[in-house]
Amino acid sequence: MTRKVFVKLLGLFALLLVFHTAVMVVVFRQFLPTGPAEVFHRLTREALLSGMIALAAALPLAAWVALTITGRLKQVVDFAHRVAAGDLTARLHTKGDELSSMETALNQTAERLGQSFAEIENRRQELAAMLDSMQEGVVAVTAEGQVRWSNAVMQRIAGTQIRAGRALVQSLRDPDLLACVKGALETGSVKTGRSSSLAPGRIFEINAAPLSSGGAIAVLHDVTRIETAERSRRDFIANVSHELRTPLTSVQGYVETLIESPEMKPETVREFLTVIQKNTRRMSRLTEDLLALAGVESPDYKLVRQPMRANALVQDAIESLGGLVMDSGVDLENAGAPDAPVQADPDAMTQVFGNLIENAMKYGAGKAEPGQKIRVGAARVGSEVEFFVQDFGPGIPSEHLERIFERFYRVDKARSRDTGGTGLGLSIVAQIVHAHGGHVRAESELGSGATFFFTLPISG
Repeated sequence: MTRKVFVKLLGLFALLLVFHTAVMVVVFRQFLPTGPAEVFHRLTREALLSGMIALAAALPLAAWVALTITGRLKQVVDFAHRVAAGDLTARLHTKGDELSSMETALNQTAERLGQSFAEIENRRQELAAMLDSMQEGVVAVTAEGQVRWSNAVMQRIAGTQIRAGRALVQSLRDPDLLACVKGALETGSVKTGRSSSLAPGRIFEINAAPLSSGGAIAVLHDVTRIETAERSRRDFIANVSHELRTPLTSVQGYVETLIESPEMKPETVREFLTVIQKNTRRMSRLTEDLLALAGVESPDYKLVRQPMRANALVQDAIESLGGLVMDSGVDLENAGAPDAPVQADPDAMTQVFGNLIENAMKYGAGKAEPGQKIRVGAARVGSEVEFFVQDFGPGIPSEHLERIFERFYRVDKARSRDTGGTGLGLSIVAQIVHAHGGHVRAESELGSGATFFFTLPISG
């Protein structure tokens, strides 16, 4: 570039020299029209010589000017390259000459570009943070089906195989998701679907929509809890209906028989009324347990906690529930408990111990026989106190232990109905213990009885 500028300046000086010589010749001819030719030629040579001297003096000046201009222009070119490469902090140093206005304008342009890109980057980071904070998985793809970006939830669902630039079909093998995205790309409309194979044990609702810039975006909403709750609701209604239908059918049958047979023997009438009473008590117990379960599962359920000692809780349970086992021939034994403080609701704990002891009597002790007993106690385990109710009955098969605290779950349905059980007692226990911040479990060996445990955190 320097050479080009220098050649142009030199050419300009040469043109000025030729013009200067031509002007001098014209002037000499006008003022010396009749002078000797020798004088004219000498003046012409001197004019030409003076022009050559001026040209010689102009050469370094032209070189300096060319270098100065070229250096400034090179700085402008370097500045342009830096800006094009993304360095928006680049600036030109102005010198207060004719090029300064251009350099100032370029500096202002770079500054405005830097501000615009900084604002865009801030918005991009805010959008990324918002998408990562969502509970839904989000993935965007190009028109060719390649992943543009995905949020943190989507990356957790899909694992390491999903990344920008990789085809979605290679990252996720779920046919429902791929079908929704493909439909959105091809039709330009919103597509919906459901997926149960994207992650084990989880169900997702899929909404895929086209993007105005090309490609599509898919949003995955986890509806596993909703589906589980809905399934539990249906199962609960079915179980309640089943539990009520059996005694109601029995009561209805016996009542119709009594109405249609007014001459029935008093002994038979008494027998029928006894059956009706048994079934009404069963329905009443079921209703009470349903109300109790609804109460402990309600968001409004409040515990009135107060500081209590673990050994005092065990002793209070034995004293208050002693009448429950007095007529059964079963001994209620205190197996000991530590003097550790816990925060507990006394009424709720009475209900927990009552349900566990009643359960042990019905399914553990069986018919009253001399020497049968139920042990109640507690032991300190780390930062918790673990309470237990132990019976020495036939025990519970191991395959039932994981589900025994579910609503309406029974190990022996026929025996449970004969003893008047509703299948809700242990579920109520679990809900109350969880509300206290503890957990429940059961251990058993066939022929050696069963032990039910629940924990309460140590206070203070």
